Amino acid sequence: MFEIIKAGGWVMWPIILCSIISMAIIGERFWSLQRKYVIPKGLVSQVWKWVKEDKIDKIRLDFLRKSSPLGRILAAGLLNMHHNREVMKSGIEEVGNQVVHELERYLNTLGTIAEITPLLGLLGTVTGIIKMFAVVGSGGLGNPALLSGGLSEALVSTAAGLTVAIPSFVFYRYFRGLVDGLVVSMEQEALKLIDIVAGEREVNEV
Repeated sequence: MFEIIKAGGWVMWPIILCSIISMAIIGERFWSLQRKYVIPKGLVSQVWKWVKEDKIDKIRLDFLRKSSPLGRILAAGLLNMHHNREVMKSGIEEVGNQVVHELERYLNTLGTIAEITPLLGLLGTVTGIIKMFAVVGSGGLGNPALLSGGLSEALVSTAAGLTVAIPSFVFYRYFRGLVDGLVVSMEQEALKLIDIVAGEREVNEV
């Protein structure tokens, strides 16, 4: 393995660093974006029960805020439940934007890695070709062994860059879609909450 890294030249080190960061982000996002953590099972029905029984108080609101991203959004709506629909909606949207930002944490970094690693591989290709021409200029074409060093640097760095970029891009798109789906689900629950508090929907309908 070390021989391959050595053959790829100095550009392999930033590519390796990108691969480590990419794997760390993918692992962290897989853990954090599990549906059971973002939209806990049973939380919504529990909130509807509190609303129906008029048991919303500070302790329950604090519990909701700490329970999950969905809990934070619902708590924002319940905090303003004695105001009109627009005030409730405004409070939910404000907290919702913060929640979405947290769900998208590190995704821009993962997308950046997917974009720059092929460029790093291309840079390695260019430096390898330059090395080949330098060998040709100084010693001619008589020694293939000298030329192979530049060629291997060009090919290995390109392959390494693509090896990191392709899975990084795939997981970037996957997590973006996952976040979008979670956001839609949370928006639906928030709208149901607004309708119930505004008297436009019965708790038994959810």
